[in-house]
Amino acid sequence: MNTRPPGRLPAFFSYYETPLKLISDEVGQIQGWRLSRKTGGWERADELVRKVLFVGGDEIEELSRDEFIGFTEHDRGRYLRGSGPIFALYETVSAIEEQADAERRPLTPHEAALVTGIRRKTFVMFEEELRRAGDPAADPLLGAEGGEG
Repeated sequence: MNTRPPGRLPAFFSYYETPLKLISDEVGQIQGWRLSRKTGGWERADELVRKVLFVGGDEIEELSRDEFIGFTEHDRGRYLRGSGPIFALYETVSAIEEQADAERRPLTPHEAALVTGIRRKTFVMFEEELRRAGDPAADPLLGAEGGEG
């Protein structure tokens, strides 16, 4: 059972196989935001804060910042379709992973590093687009090397 007292925010989770982040608003209230697989943006999910922090369960897993970024970009690349530089990078990651799958092997260390680097870049790019569109939970600084928004 995963129970976690409120601590340092932001905090990151997989909630029923969906990226979820907990952040603090300007007055210190904890907000929950779940990835929308339809838009790639963030949907308010305050009803999950208590469950994630205090109740837990097998369907909830705490993630590191890097795991959260990779998981978010995995889902954006898998569920969203579009054109432009972000989607070209999603296709590059997909091609790398498909090649390894076709050869029935794990990613090489070089390929894994490339995928991680591309996902960090697409995370920042996508979050910048969301911020420009007014998404209140968008945080491109989260993807900055060693940074937290």
